[in-house]
Amino acid sequence: MSPATPERPVQDWATDFDHTTQAWADRAPEIWRDLRGRCPVAHSDRFGGTWLPTRHEDVAAIAHDTEHYTSRSVIVSDLRPDVPAPVGFAPPITSDPPFHEFARRLLLPAFAPRAIAPLEEPTRQFCATLIDDLLAERSGVVDAATGYAQHIPVRVIAHLLGVPEADGDRFRTFIHRILERPGQAGEVDPEDLLTTYLFRAIEDHRAHPREDLISYLVELDVDGSPLSDEHVVGTIALLLIAGIDTTWSAIGASIWHLAQHPEDHRRLREEPELITFAVEEFLRLYAPVTMARIVSSDTEIGGCPVHEGDWVLLSFPAANRDPEAFEDPERFVIDRQRNRHAAFGLGIHRCLGSNLARMELRVAIEEWVRRVPAFELADPAAVRWSTGQVRGPRTLPVRLLGDDS
Repeated sequence: MSPATPERPVQDWATDFDHTTQAWADRAPEIWRDLRGRCPVAHSDRFGGTWLPTRHEDVAAIAHDTEHYTSRSVIVSDLRPDVPAPVGFAPPITSDPPFHEFARRLLLPAFAPRAIAPLEEPTRQFCATLIDDLLAERSGVVDAATGYAQHIPVRVIAHLLGVPEADGDRFRTFIHRILERPGQAGEVDPEDLLTTYLFRAIEDHRAHPREDLISYLVELDVDGSPLSDEHVVGTIALLLIAGIDTTWSAIGASIWHLAQHPEDHRRLREEPELITFAVEEFLRLYAPVTMARIVSSDTEIGGCPVHEGDWVLLSFPAANRDPEAFEDPERFVIDRQRNRHAAFGLGIHRCLGSNLARMELRVAIEEWVRRVPAFELADPAAVRWSTGQVRGPRTLPVRLLGDDS
């Protein structure tokens, strides 16, 4: 049974929070602001004991501290991972030093700007095709999440990995199960598990090599030895999950913002040079990702003692709204100049796919702004935000309007 049940509602976010509830998803920015003011390091007994720092200073300190915290699991659940450090289940994100640096270095060439650049034009063409389909909707009301945002990273990551784009629905199922309903894999038929899917993908790539990331990892020679299948599966799982849900959430949240702020939409149309600043501001204000750590030795967070085995949620979204770190942090400033946000994490685990994510978000917004002259939320109450550690709109009904000029 999920920890969040009707029999056990959250009593106080400071002492009994549950980030997997819909109430949390709907009100997360408000909750972070409240906690930062009265209890900046919240605690809950759920999931075996979890801490939630909301100040940028505390989040940054933990993210840089590999002595007192292990990354061997980054998703809070009732289950503790049985894969030991320093490798973890999904290297490099679940790896600790010194293995982390090795695992990360293997992937850096695939996500360098030179490797990402050729993906921009196909991504732009795909966005245009999706918008064509939305504009053809006679009712004028479309779901910008399920009809647009959620398709873009699925297509790009499937291409990178060399897995069928037609498996997009399966990817979304894997992501929902892992990120929104963590720890419930035991309820699933083994044939429907992500690991089963990926081991089969490896077998297929080994039998039929091609020019993609899975073949690269399978064929990699490291000091005369190949990577283990477990390492390859974990890394692919990381790229599949982290490369899809995070990006579609950022795209969806950005469109949600523009639907309510036509002045920002208009400025992007009239001043396209603002897109670089706007992308960073979308990432700051609507950062989708909260990572987790496990306390590996007793320490303290902002004066609160934490103990070995406790979970800690690293809320980069909350850190990005800390007034001690950002001026006027709750306001979207389309041309914000000083914007060293933490949307891609901090420390050694800063997102290695940031170049890809930025490209997808920029292209998705550029094409939307170019092709959709005006739009609004069709029903604000119908927008549903995802639960768990990646926050973004899962449903986003918008009404496409005529030209606003």
